[in-house]
Amino acid sequence: MKLFNKILMAAAVSTSLMAAPIMAAAEGLVGISMPTKSSARWIADGSNMVKQFAAAGYTTDLQYADDDIPNQLAQIENMVTKGVNVLVIGAIDGTTLSNVLENAAAGVKIIAYDRLIKGSEHVDYYATFDNFKVGVLQATNLVNGLKERFGDQKPWNVELFGGSPDDNNAFFFYNGAMSVIQPMIDSGDIIIQSGQLGMDKVGTLRWDGAVAQARMDNLLSANYTDKKLHGALAPYDGLSIGILSSLKGIGYGSGGEKMPIVSGQDAEIQSVKSMIAGEQYSTIFKDTRTLAGVTVGMVDALLKGKTPEINDTKTYDNGKKIVPSYLLEPNQVTTPMCRVCSLITRHKFKMVAIIYAMVATSF
Repeated sequence: MKLFNKILMAAAVSTSLMAAPIMAAAEGLVGISMPTKSSARWIADGSNMVKQFAAAGYTTDLQYADDDIPNQLAQIENMVTKGVNVLVIGAIDGTTLSNVLENAAAGVKIIAYDRLIKGSEHVDYYATFDNFKVGVLQATNLVNGLKERFGDQKPWNVELFGGSPDDNNAFFFYNGAMSVIQPMIDSGDIIIQSGQLGMDKVGTLRWDGAVAQARMDNLLSANYTDKKLHGALAPYDGLSIGILSSLKGIGYGSGGEKMPIVSGQDAEIQSVKSMIAGEQYSTIFKDTRTLAGVTVGMVDALLKGKTPEINDTKTYDNGKKIVPSYLLEPNQVTTPMCRVCSLITRHKFKMVAIIYAMVATSF
């Protein structure tokens, strides 16, 4: 009963947090350039920012670039032509924006949103999560799942998947995860049968789940015809679903064959459903409403001639400068949490993830 009380209390708190922050009315046009609508989290990011900027008195121009770099560059140029005061950019490829930002720099403030923009001195601030910690949590959940499901079967066979090599966050996720996994490789507790390590080998361009599925197909046929896979490090839910499709295709998760432990990130609806079904083991919930709030606060401070609140001045070197940043805390969500929460509400899957992320540290 105490567990359910905690969950219900968290649900009430979560609902109250959905209200946009109220700030003094202000004037300004904010250009918001988001990378894609193919991921539910980016749709939520855009929506959250539009609502919160409106509550703060700002007009917004929100554009999605459909994972097309020339399209994003053209959209940003168009925003500058319209006279935006601030650009908030979730980059497709953080290395491709230096020229367009050079042209926009005069009088336009630039905030990198969740993905660091590389190679430009004109990036004023960066709003994101503690991405190294995201990787640590992903790997920690993977290891905990291995102990829970395959405790008597050491060494564990694990394969590694990375994010898109053109996304700076992917390296932080990978490095954070490897801070947990590499010592276990060194001790012999984990074996990477394919021998594929490093972002140059395990990266997944554009975070494409179909690419991850095809790679897992190849890994299984090349390395696991006479061995069992116990786990896969996946840094994003879209990749997790592709990996799981590959695993299910050869019988894992059915007929008494245990499903390998598969991690994830973003608490997307399909993955939360998968966790409730006992397939994907874990994900990371990052509250994009809070990230939107931090971003709105940065813009509001900048346009009022104030200094935005930051909490990191050392981590994010974009090749031209250390970009002052605000890092938010990620939260882990695991299968046992989702299964209990499904007893409360079976159809509001996003709320399931939100509730459990908020109470995870209480168990």
